[in-house]
Amino acid sequence: MTILAIASCGGHWKQLIRITKPLERFFNICYVSTRMDYASLVENKFYTIRDFNNNSRMGMLFSFAQAIRIILEVKPQVVITTGAAPGLAMILVAALMRKRTIWIDSIANVQRISLSGRIAQYFVSQIYTQWPKLANKRVKYVGNVFG
Repeated sequence: MTILAIASCGGHWKQLIRITKPLERFFNICYVSTRMDYASLVENKFYTIRDFNNNSRMGMLFSFAQAIRIILEVKPQVVITTGAAPGLAMILVAALMRKRTIWIDSIANVQRISLSGRIAQYFVSQIYTQWPKLANKRVKYVGNVFG
């Protein structure tokens, strides 16, 4: 099984690596991030995607185009992300291509699910929070990455 794992830089990336590194023994994991220098942090196939936020419409279009290209090339069965906006673009494209998708909201979001997570919950296969008080019928809590 091939898993496509995507995260923006910083804490999103650190959390994703904590989740996926143990899984590399069992699955083929391809990584995507917004920083090319992160390629040196993994031994597996690595792609970059343009970073964007809700104020950058052109960046969003480029990210969606890159997401389509990467998913068509990798052909993953599952796409997993810890965010942020580029992860949302990737799992939206993956969902449209009928791939299984998993959103794990950042541990930094203590008060409420992130904006990208709130959008993702409407089309993602599974969504997880790292805070018990944020769990509900749709958003699951099963622990946190740093626990």
